[in-house]
Amino acid sequence: MEFCEKCGSMMAPTTTEDDTRVLKCRSCGHTKEIVGRLTVSQKVDRTPRDKIVIVEDDSLPMPTTSAACPKCGHNEAYYWTVQTRRGDEGATEFYRCTKCKATWRNYGG
Repeated sequence: MEFCEKCGSMMAPTTTEDDTRVLKCRSCGHTKEIVGRLTVSQKVDRTPRDKIVIVEDDSLPMPTTSAACPKCGHNEAYYWTVQTRRGDEGATEFYRCTKCKATWRNYGG
């Protein structure tokens, strides 16, 4: 990733009218010639699941709601939400049975 030497904004690859490949600043329009080969890559070390925190400490105050436990059928559960997908999609709701401590999720819409 290249940043503009004039304003510091991110530069994007483009082609000029004479078919020269350049990097162009998205803010001020400054251009810089591309030297060598331009590659695009992305290294993913973690997934959204790596950031999900499961609370195991029962001494913390947690809100409760009416929800049927799929394991024991009890009708009260702790709940919390986590943004596990893209920002334009609903958050994932997590539930933990207050009786048997089973945990499940509900994908918001």
